[in-house]
Amino acid sequence: MLEEVERWLNRRSWSVADRPLDRLVAAKRASGTTVSVVLPALDEQETVGAIVTEIRRALMERAPLVDELVVIDSGSSDRTAEVAREAGARVVHRDEILPRVAPLPGKGEVLWRSLLVTGGDVVAFVDADLREFSADFVSGIVGPLLTDPDVAFVKAMYDRPLGEAAGQGGRVTELMARPLLNMHWPQLAGFVQPLGGEYAARRSLLERLPFPVGYGVELGLLVDALHTVGLDALAQVDVGVRKHRHQDGQALGRMAAAIYRTAQVRLARGHLVRPELTQFERDEAGGRGFVPRTHAVDTEERPPMTGIVEYARRRVA
Repeated sequence: MLEEVERWLNRRSWSVADRPLDRLVAAKRASGTTVSVVLPALDEQETVGAIVTEIRRALMERAPLVDELVVIDSGSSDRTAEVAREAGARVVHRDEILPRVAPLPGKGEVLWRSLLVTGGDVVAFVDADLREFSADFVSGIVGPLLTDPDVAFVKAMYDRPLGEAAGQGGRVTELMARPLLNMHWPQLAGFVQPLGGEYAARRSLLERLPFPVGYGVELGLLVDALHTVGLDALAQVDVGVRKHRHQDGQALGRMAAAIYRTAQVRLARGHLVRPELTQFERDEAGGRGFVPRTHAVDTEERPPMTGIVEYARRRVA
């Protein structure tokens, strides 16, 4: 590990307990900073309600830390939108945002569009499939942004159990993202959860970054934030344990391909490999052994939000 990263770990890695909630509320009030929380959601009716309820109870009613809580529904076929609305979130459908630009499937697309329907100086993203959710996930990642003006981007770090196995989650992180970062962006080798979906940043940074539309968004934002504001403006906060729904191996393969593509674009702009991934499934019915299934790998990225006319008009208004 680079000496620079070792020093960064000591300076920019904290625990949520390092910043009590009353201190954060006081810092927020003194600075006049506003905070938006965004939950990107697709078919998360089983978990989104509890997350919204906890954020409202702990960080809006008991302590005025969060100013707006928005769930962006990216086309759910279940009751995700209804459950989130009943729990107290403002729910916006992805397709209602920036209608002149046809939406693309993917988490990054939703996060990008969320900048147009939120107003906070600090924007925190939280995945909507978390179980046993704690408000520490939000207060932890926004804390450094409220108390340290030099910090611009904060990732949550946590244990990720896989079933009953402690520390075995985050398979794509360990097999794909961490090797890529260590080899190509060694300044980012100190991030415990580089692909984690819980992170917060200043709007003034997010609006300057391109957003990969799919699974590569977390790695893309982290790498681009490093190049935009430098390592010392990045930080991470330990918020405990993250429990969520785990995906199967083939879904993880598609995720890894998108992440690799995002890294490859940043290493060599304009020199893309073939953006497809072929996987194999056993043909249980036809008796043909293994059948190939080819999936497109996300190749689209949305431009920095500062280049979007509707965003500029909204800021002027």
